[in-house]
Amino acid sequence: MNEEQLHAMRHSLAHITAAAVKRLWPEAKFGVGPVVENGFYYDIDLGDNKISEQQFGKIEKTMHRIIAEAQDFERSTKPIDQAIAWAKENNQPYKEELLNDLKRSGTTVAKDLDADELGTITEGDAAINEVSFYTNGDFTDLCRGPHVATTKEVGAFKLLKIAGAYWRGNEKNAQMQRLYGVAFATQEELDTYIENLEQAKLRDHRKIGKELGLYTSSPLVGAGLPLFTPHGTVLRDIMTQYSNQLRQRHGFEKVWTPHITKKELYEASGHWAKFGDELFLVTSQETSDEFALKPMNCPHHTQIFASKPRSYRDMPVRFLETTTDYRDEKTGELGGLNRVRSLTQDDSHVFARPDQIEQEINNLLAAASELYSSIDMKLRVRLSYRDGSDAYLGEIDLWNTAQEQLKNAVIANKLDFYEEDGEAAFYGPKIDFMATDAIGREHQVATVQLDFVQPARFGLEYTDTEGNAQTPVMIHCALLGSVERFLSVFIEHTAGWFPFWVAPEQVRILTINDTVADYVKEIEAVLTDVVLMKPVKYNEIRFTRDDRNESLGKKIREATTLKIPVQLIVGSQDKEAQQVSVRTQAGEEKIALDQLSTYLQDL
Repeated sequence: MNEEQLHAMRHSLAHITAAAVKRLWPEAKFGVGPVVENGFYYDIDLGDNKISEQQFGKIEKTMHRIIAEAQDFERSTKPIDQAIAWAKENNQPYKEELLNDLKRSGTTVAKDLDADELGTITEGDAAINEVSFYTNGDFTDLCRGPHVATTKEVGAFKLLKIAGAYWRGNEKNAQMQRLYGVAFATQEELDTYIENLEQAKLRDHRKIGKELGLYTSSPLVGAGLPLFTPHGTVLRDIMTQYSNQLRQRHGFEKVWTPHITKKELYEASGHWAKFGDELFLVTSQETSDEFALKPMNCPHHTQIFASKPRSYRDMPVRFLETTTDYRDEKTGELGGLNRVRSLTQDDSHVFARPDQIEQEINNLLAAASELYSSIDMKLRVRLSYRDGSDAYLGEIDLWNTAQEQLKNAVIANKLDFYEEDGEAAFYGPKIDFMATDAIGREHQVATVQLDFVQPARFGLEYTDTEGNAQTPVMIHCALLGSVERFLSVFIEHTAGWFPFWVAPEQVRILTINDTVADYVKEIEAVLTDVVLMKPVKYNEIRFTRDDRNESLGKKIREATTLKIPVQLIVGSQDKEAQQVSVRTQAGEEKIALDQLSTYLQDL
């Protein structure tokens, strides 16, 4: 089934849903019912009645009856005034409002409304003279279509959730109920989707973060300002250390910038005009200067580049800084680690000659590929180019050269990619990294962004071979992106069973009885001497000992609940044989004590 057929099927199911609701609640008033990702929804007003999830079965049963009746979807048209009269006669005030707006403002309003809910628009004419309807059985709805031929052709579906929604997204309007459903061509596809939804609930990073004690929040600190515990901080530190090592391998050097700056910096960069409403402002009690908490790091890095003369021999100049930025996000949009007000970026900037772009992009792509391969996430990239409009800054020849170099670097790294015109930022083309998690969801995790604007705005220069001043190209890149958002993806990808090298607690020693205390000290001495080299080099195993007077079963259950990847079970027989019983997700095996270090290094 192609995308057009799937769209028609899902839109038809939206109508069937409304028809079923109308059978069960004849007084129902309807808003719009568009197709959305993986399904559809319909906005419904039942007055004092409310649909609950407990009633989904009843609605679905009625939908199946309508489907079994093999009702045709029949298209008809009405002049706009007759359509308004139809809406009044059928007590459909929301449809009446849409039709009056169409009559009054024509295609101007039509562009702002969901296309599936509109009638026919006469091209080139601002007035709407005629609208179309679709009828199945005894249910008729204002609609442009398309639909499947009959109700029997709608595949597999399930009602998923009910939520509140203000009519036309305006909180001053009536609040309706938005009934969501999902739909696929086959029952198998639907079952897979539902199973993945259940998996997503189990993997929710907010749930796992609480269970494993990775981070917390406090109303005294504020919404969107997460507090990381010792275990959560291990995740942050190891992943950012890894990201830094990958880039330092390609010549990046660490820099440091303060967390506040004068507003003039952001006025010069252009961020003040574009993002001024998102900045936290800071007032000095000593001077009249206006400051802001930094929302990004690139303007600061330009000032380090500009601090001394540069020649073509110095290029490229590569800066790296893992630091926390601050953005005044809307409270209603904050949630878990996905969107926060304090976001830490493993940020980096390259100042390069135009002929160096491809090699620098190649280095960053190689680093990203290595990082995401190490956590078993498949990468693909979107190449975002300019279109033919005049909405972009910079010379067209530079854009064309840069876009070609981006593509060459992606191909050289054998990355799956796709191209989209019109998706570039106004100041340069970019690469968006898309990573697929363990249950098939795709997440944007980072970007590589070319910038032809900020170097010019700040007057950055280097001298070429003939001594002439040239403007460098700036390349922005973060491998993790927002560390907080990355961790939300990483936690859900692993379901909290982190790879051994990054697990906050890697090993727990579980004693069977109190006769092995001296042998446990020998094991701890081995763990202390283990040096792990891949993918991040560090000189200690993070381990604890559970020698409480509790049953072994209880100790194992607690360690497993905390998702500790390696459990070393130690009893009298292990002491005698100079071995340990190693328990992991893969099973249990005996390892000689003198082989334990090698075993752990190979995990």
